[in-house]
Amino acid sequence: MLMKKTFRTIFSLSLIAVCLLQGCGAKEKDKEGFVPRYDKDTEFSLTVAGSYSNFESLEAEFERFYEYYPNASLQYVTMDDYNNVISNALLNSEPPDIFTTNTWMVGNEKYSGMFESCEVISDPALDIDYSCIRESLIWNTDSGDVVMLPIFTSSSGMLVNMDIFEEEGLEVPGNFGELVEVCKKLKSSGYESPVMGADQFSGPGMFNCFAYPMFAYNAMESSDKIDALNGFEPSSGEIMRPSLERLYEFVNSDCIDVEKCKDEITDDYDSVIMRFFEGDVPMMFATGDVASGTAKRESKSEAFSAHPFKYRFFVAPSGDDGGYFINSTSLCFSVNKHSKNLDMANEFMRFLINRNELSNMAGLKRLIAPVDDLSFDDLYSSLADIPKDRSFSDKETGLLDPAVRQFRAAIYAVGNGKMSVDEAVASYGNIPEE
Repeated sequence: MLMKKTFRTIFSLSLIAVCLLQGCGAKEKDKEGFVPRYDKDTEFSLTVAGSYSNFESLEAEFERFYEYYPNASLQYVTMDDYNNVISNALLNSEPPDIFTTNTWMVGNEKYSGMFESCEVISDPALDIDYSCIRESLIWNTDSGDVVMLPIFTSSSGMLVNMDIFEEEGLEVPGNFGELVEVCKKLKSSGYESPVMGADQFSGPGMFNCFAYPMFAYNAMESSDKIDALNGFEPSSGEIMRPSLERLYEFVNSDCIDVEKCKDEITDDYDSVIMRFFEGDVPMMFATGDVASGTAKRESKSEAFSAHPFKYRFFVAPSGDDGGYFINSTSLCFSVNKHSKNLDMANEFMRFLINRNELSNMAGLKRLIAPVDDLSFDDLYSSLADIPKDRSFSDKETGLLDPAVRQFRAAIYAVGNGKMSVDEAVASYGNIPEE
């Protein structure tokens, strides 16, 4: 079943306000750099298909595209059971012109037909310039073609109540030593658990947000052992040791009260946000996907509505030299080469894929833009300060999902006191998943 939304509408003031807060209009020269290839009066229609129930940030881009092609008609359709129906939908009599894809689909035979239907975006004749996208996020086929481009990305880290740090005269910690010292001062000021998060076996879970980026970095630095990690060779569990030892050190410090987190945070999304909005948590572990839900929940929190505060997203300062920015792709766009309006579908992609438009979209969705400059996005601007040697994408690590889940099982066991570090390292490949 398709749910259609026609987006030629006048935006509400609240949507415009969010856009302005997130930097719409910044680097306007990027938008002005788009030069239409076709006559302004060209009439055409395009359909973008995906699984989101709503897509306001895409709506914004439709409206901006109409400035160049006022006779265009663009719509977004939500497909029920998207992952199972998209391959066939691309070959229907009324196929979508552009559709959402994900990097986790790569290598899965289930999606081989879908990828065969993708336009080769890297074809020079299309003139789709994606140089503003961080190179590490670009996925190439075995033949070197680019058939999907990242639109939204995410990361692991923490939401920080900036007002608390200002009131206490403290700087947001940049490394583990600073984190321990800051938490001691915060605890002496009455904050029972300076850091909180969801004690869940999941990506947004607090142990994963803290320890996984360090583990992924260490795994990437031990690239010759990646195959052993992915193959569950027991000896490769040693690669987990530094991050597990740091996690053990963290949970046994004054930084966090794990039991308090268990009692007060019941899930890894809504409960995390609403507990953070109570205003008494200096640092709350979260992912960018969790942070994306903050805007719509500000008004739902009586505490935040009564006493709003400024907050920003930072990486978890788990390393001795600092934190790690591991960037993961949340959503990609691909063009259907069977589109009845292929030229204009490629034209919309030419318009969309530039620093300004991608940043606008991500800002409205409160996700991380895939672009090479994050400095003007206030929520995520701290990520621009992470040194390049500690900034990488999940694609670069070479880790497969089973290995990632086995590490997640290890940190969940160590973080909750069910296993020692030595036991977890020795049990790699056989640690039960919760």
